[in-house]
Formats: sequence, C-alpha cells, structure tokens
Amino acid sequence: MSVIYIDGESLNIEDVVKVARQNNKVDLTEEATIRIEQARKVVDEFVDNEKVVYGITTGFGKFSDVAISKEETQDLQTNLIMSHACGVGNPLDEEVSRAIMLLRVNALAKGFSGIRLSTLKVLIDMLNRGVHPLIPEKGSLGASGDLAPLSHMVLVMLGMGEAIYRGEKLSGKVAMERAGIKPIRLTSKEGLALINGTQVMTAIGSLTLYDAIGVMKMADISASMTLEALRGITDAFDLRIHALRPHKGQGDSAGNLLKITEGSRLTTKQGEIRVQDAYSLRCTPQIHGASKDTIEYVLNKINIEINSVTDNPIIFSDEKDVISGGNFHGQPMALAFDFLGIAISEIANVSERRIERLVNPQLSGLPAFLTEKGGLNSGFMIAQYSAAALVSENKVLAHPASVDSIPSSANQEDHVSMGTIAARKARDILENTINVLAIEILAAAQAIDFSDSEELGNGTKTAYEIVRENVATLHEDRVMYVDINKCAELIKKHIIVDKVENSIGKLN
Repeated sequence: MSVIYIDGESLNIEDVVKVARQNNKVDLTEEATIRIEQARKVVDEFVDNEKVVYGITTGFGKFSDVAISKEETQDLQTNLIMSHACGVGNPLDEEVSRAIMLLRVNALAKGFSGIRLSTLKVLIDMLNRGVHPLIPEKGSLGASGDLAPLSHMVLVMLGMGEAIYRGEKLSGKVAMERAGIKPIRLTSKEGLALINGTQVMTAIGSLTLYDAIGVMKMADISASMTLEALRGITDAFDLRIHALRPHKGQGDSAGNLLKITEGSRLTTKQGEIRVQDAYSLRCTPQIHGASKDTIEYVLNKINIEINSVTDNPIIFSDEKDVISGGNFHGQPMALAFDFLGIAISEIANVSERRIERLVNPQLSGLPAFLTEKGGLNSGFMIAQYSAAALVSENKVLAHPASVDSIPSSANQEDHVSMGTIAARKARDILENTINVLAIEILAAAQAIDFSDSEELGNGTKTAYEIVRENVATLHEDRVMYVDINKCAELIKKHIIVDKVENSIGKLN
C-alpha cells in the first residue's frame, strides 16, 4: 500500500478515498516541512514581541478586541478547543473522520497557518495508527469554518474527547495511549489553525461526490435495463442529435445508453411499435447528462478546496506579515454541495418515473405490478411506493441549505454558509437515490423475465445476470426489503458498474 505524500498542493479525490477507506498512510514532503517551520517562526516572533494579531494575542470572534498576554496564550488555545467542542448528534463515520484529518493536514502543510511541525505530526500519527476521533455530525455553521466538529477532532489530540481505536470506542486519552501517541499541549495560534477551516464539509462532500460518479454510471445502466424491458426506442440517443446540443454530460449518457444496449433485439426503432417514448426514457441523456455536468462542476470546486488555505489569520512568512481574512467561509462549497444534492435527487426522480412505467400495466403492456397472479400477490406494488417515498424525501432534502444564514458571535459572524449541512444532505440524498436505483434494477429484471433475456444488449445482459445471481425472479410474494438491500449493496460496491465495464468497456 503506497504512502500518500502531503505537500498542500496536489491532493486529489482519489487520494482522499485511498486514505479514508483503504487506510493508506500519509507523510509530509520535505518542502512542506520547511514551509511549516518557517511560518511557525513568524508566529513565535509575534508572540515574543507581543504584537496584536487576531487569534494569536487576542481572543476570538466578538472577543477579538481582548488582548491576551504571552503567558496566557497556551490557555487561550486549549480553552478555545474545549469551549468550541459543542457538536451534537450521531458521530460521523470513521471514513469521514479519516478524510477530515487528511484534509486538515494537507491545508496546514501549505505553510500559511503557523502550527508547529510536532503538533501536525501528532495528527498524522493518529491517522496512520488508526485513532479516529468521534466527531458529532451536527453543530457547524460552515463559517468560521467547521469550528465545532473540528474541535472534537482536536480534543483527542489533547487526550480528551472520544475516539474509535481498532473498532472500540474509548476515551481520547486511552485511545492515544494504546496507539502509542503522546497527547500535546497547544501553544499560540495552534488551536485556531486546527479548527478554523472547511474540512468537515469538504470531507463529507468529497466522499459523496466520489460515490456519485459511480452512481451516475449505474443510472445509465438501470435506465438501459428499463428501456429494454419496455421495448424502448433508441433513435432518441442518436449522437447526431446530441451533437446539436453539445452539453458534455448529455452526449456521454447518450453514448452510454447506445453502448450498453448494443446488440439488443428488445429495443426498437421509431415507428416499429410507437413513434416516441415518454420523457423518462426518451430524455434520459438530457436528464442524466445535466446531473453529470453538475458533478464535474462540483469536482472542480472540491479539487480547489482540498488544496487551499482555509483558516485565519494567514501567515505570510516571506514578508513576516499576517492578514485576517475570510478564507474559512464555506460559501464556495455550500453552493456546490447544494447543487450536488439537487443533481443527485433528479436521478432518483426520473428513476422512480421509470419504475412506475414498469409496474403500471396501462403504460407497460406487462402484468400489473410485474406479477402473474395479481390479487393474490402484490408483486412490485409497494416497491414503487418506497421509491416514491424516497424521492419525496429527496425533494425536501434538496432545498438548499446555503440560502439560510443565522448571525452568530454577537453579530460579528453575521453571514454563515451552512455548507456542512449542504454536504450532509447531499450524502443522504445519495443514499436514497441508491435505493431507488436498486428498486429500478429489480423491477427491470422482473420485467425482462416476461421477455427473453437472451435478446438483451451486451451491457444490459451483464447487468441482468448479476441481479439474477443475487436475487431470484419473483414468482410469488416474498419479503422484498431483502432483495432491495442486496441490489443496493451491488450498487454501493460498484459490482454492477465494474462488471458491465469489464464486458463492454469504460462508460462515461
């Protein structure tokens, strides 16, 4: 397993996934080490000279006009962490905790924050040895950064708080002892440097975005299965149409649909059975493609953010200057993650409409609710209910968090981003969408069983066979949630996408 070298400049979303989910170890580059030490020297000079600098020799927020003596700077930083650790709710997953620590290390490695190298190495040791702080998911306003949740991360560095170590929930003190890591005592600027940033929202958003990329391919596969089950028309995916409206995602989805269904004897041409299909089939490239373009936009914003300085004040060691600015404000990511949630919710929205076309005999020409003995059996009746419920919930969750702001810190912080809420909502929307797609592929496979699976296209046949390897055809009613969960796992683990791509080549 390769080591990810941190330089503050070149981290990407694949690196985040490797560290968060595959437990790759990390280390600092020599260049990053030099920059960190140079910035620290400047902070030490400010403290020695008792220069008035926000967060170093002053209080925080509304207390920025309160001077702090040289002797009190250590207490100032420790008090900051303890007082700001006000998170509530369920703890974030361990993979998110790991991503948060990685992103904070990378931001501090840029050398504009003034933290001691020894302090940063403690955070790296925690990451490499598997000490995962318990970080409550709620309590961040997204400006000044993710103060409350990041404070819970730092508590463990101080031997406080709680952590998971080797699967066991422990006090921070015990977790650090078992991992052989000595807790630290913060000094000037360090507490602020560790918690004043956007790493919680960006960690959640990065992992959500990474998974959404795979889900977009899965959406094209599930749509292709439904298309074949309903004898859909492929003329609408002719690339000449999409070249006339050259949005990249739209063309990519149209190409995917043609590639997945290539060789099919179930799809039709316009006029053979009907002249045109309903929008949920005919406009799949336009709908899926718009979401793909959104994902590309969000990916670009994430790549910028994970390699940015997002704390305050910022130390310019060459000029020995310090500037109090607003890079901690999460607005660039809040808008992006709201957009991401909207884009993912639309994938569930159109998928549910395709499910309705599969189960409704007036629209499909198939047995009602895809069961041969309707009345005695309900078939896929309530599976569609569940999909509809998830889509309705997504519509509520897709309301943007970033349009709200509640002033805080006695109106010193009078506009906040709510970016972490936006990221969490996008994650929840993705989970719902995966379950809707799971229901669609189940229903599509059931509908295909009323035809001939041997006539499926090359990619669709592969997807159908994977579903049938895990879930049998529904001849009589059975407990359905088990089947839905199995298909959801196939999607989450990229099993269907990977096998389809191995069969027909990479999808866009």
